[in-house]
Amino acid sequence: MKTLVTPLQVLKLAFAEGAYLPTDTVTEADIAAAEHRYLVPVIGPALYEKLLAGEYADLRADYLAAPAALFTRLSLQPRLDVRTGQCGTSAPKSDAGQPADEKARRALLRTLRAEARAMLRRAALHLRAHPDEFPEYNPAHDILNRCTTDGGIVQIR
Repeated sequence: MKTLVTPLQVLKLAFAEGAYLPTDTVTEADIAAAEHRYLVPVIGPALYEKLLAGEYADLRADYLAAPAALFTRLSLQPRLDVRTGQCGTSAPKSDAGQPADEKARRALLRTLRAEARAMLRRAALHLRAHPDEFPEYNPAHDILNRCTTDGGIVQIR
């Protein structure tokens, strides 16, 4: 399965330095699902396919890797906050730490979503500013050109 970023890149870009997570925490399926849900509606399927084929490496590294990683973390963070085993679903708890409360988990998700959206808007602005470099990008199909949510206000263009 091809994706714009690798699981290791997601761990490096979207998680704090020194946070220990096993390498199998993030799968290519997690990344592909996040990219299709959040990035493809903005950049379009034609440009996405070109990126997967290895073209526009600078665009991928400089503008799309961070939002892909952040949206992947946003998608899998609830799964990291609970564990499923023989006894059902539980929150991890140890002598060294306690699970975060609901308010803290919601604040983390809100922060991740805001940062990921800001990085994706940055990429969209770059694409709009350089139409000759990226002929596969069609601004008419970019969902950010039609509808955005800023500060709780829905803006339809």
